Amino acid sequence: MRRVLTAVAALALPISLAAAPAVASATETVKPAQAVDKLNRPTALVAQGPDDVCDFTDNRPSLRLGSSGAAVQQAQCYLNQAIDAGLDQDGDFGQITQSATRAFQQCAGIVVDGRIGAQTWSFLSFWANAPGAPFC
Repeated sequence: MRRVLTAVAALALPISLAAAPAVASATETVKPAQAVDKLNRPTALVAQGPDDVCDFTDNRPSLRLGSSGAAVQQAQCYLNQAIDAGLDQDGDFGQITQSATRAFQQCAGIVVDGRIGAQTWSFLSFWANAPGAPFC
């Protein structure tokens, strides 16, 4: 029984020390939490990544044969940029857009299903906006 208690105490001590709050030295100034939080927040928005080569929409819904609208135009633009698909950016997801989607998916090494879901959107936006496009 004594061994069990000793083992538990040996395990509990480092855990309690790890959770202990840090003690400030006499030369450090302790700032209120609000001031520290305010210092860590950016004052202006920072641009993330390059400007998008296609600007029909920011929406990324799942697209398939028969879909239509601005998201399809965005996908068609991306396909044109990424693999030089030569698609009309008409907003109609027809057989030609589906075929171009399959070609892109094959080239990118992702699931080839002819649909544009989250994974395909991610690869499309990256490849279309990457320097040196078209790739395949």
